[in-house]
Amino acid sequence: MLDQIKGLHHVTAMASGARANNTFYTDTLGLRRVKKTVNFDAPDVYHLYYADEIGTPGTVMTYFPFPRAARGRRGAGEVALTSFAIPENSATAWEARLRERHVENLARDSAFGAARVLFDGPDGERLALVEVAGDDRAPWTGGGVETEIAIRGFHSVEMLLRDKAPTVELLNFMGYREAGAESAVTRYEIAGGNPANRIDIRVDPAAPRAQQGAGSVHHIAFAVEDRAAQAEVAARLAEAGWQTTPQIDRDYFYAIYFRSPGGVLFEVATNEPGFDRDEERAHLGEGLKLPRQHEHLRAQLERQLEPLGDEA
Repeated sequence: MLDQIKGLHHVTAMASGARANNTFYTDTLGLRRVKKTVNFDAPDVYHLYYADEIGTPGTVMTYFPFPRAARGRRGAGEVALTSFAIPENSATAWEARLRERHVENLARDSAFGAARVLFDGPDGERLALVEVAGDDRAPWTGGGVETEIAIRGFHSVEMLLRDKAPTVELLNFMGYREAGAESAVTRYEIAGGNPANRIDIRVDPAAPRAQQGAGSVHHIAFAVEDRAAQAEVAARLAEAGWQTTPQIDRDYFYAIYFRSPGGVLFEVATNEPGFDRDEERAHLGEGLKLPRQHEHLRAQLERQLEPLGDEA
């Protein structure tokens, strides 16, 4: 069993419009945009990062907004729900805030004993805010959401699978253990990590196969401290039959990738070097930061990329 993984690092999804995506996450949800950069493989597409004040692992939601991308089809083999942690007794205030902003498919329920608010993001991505007692992560309040209710970071992700057994075997190897079950959903938690330590699996053998598009989660990333720990994880995964990519420098973390048996793309990302490596913390997410190999495209990209609406 691995002991290097410390919970979620980030979740990366796809969108159809950068400005609408930016407005939703920074205004409606009140997160901080901690980085405005581009997709390494498609530099004409933004890569936007939303998180707490500094982009602490376990708080970072990221998006590739492909202009006018077709909406994805929900189904098996994907992350079907991304949940954020909010303080106890704040769900009612959040419900009112989201209703006031005409957020779609708003609902209230509880799961594993916790009250939550469910809703859709701008591209139909299913999201939830889950009340959590004692989550002492400091929230970002520069987005206009009061400290008493502000998002603390990730709570969990829920994968929809036709058969959970092979993925559970992998999660167990990664250090996750079953923590409870409700109906078709089983929860797995990892000990000794960050507060984003839950993975839920919903099983539906009859679910159609998911089709990626706007609103789909592209991958989920698990946190490790540094490159040495990441290399150990890659070696152990290989020994167990899981081949990963080489370590890839993503400027703000190093990444390795592999496909889980249920179809969800897994990444293992380092906590180093962080999002302040090329911007002062007071100005994170303000400037367009380009990977070194794309810096020569700056003038072209600054003309082509959709304005986000908050440029100075």
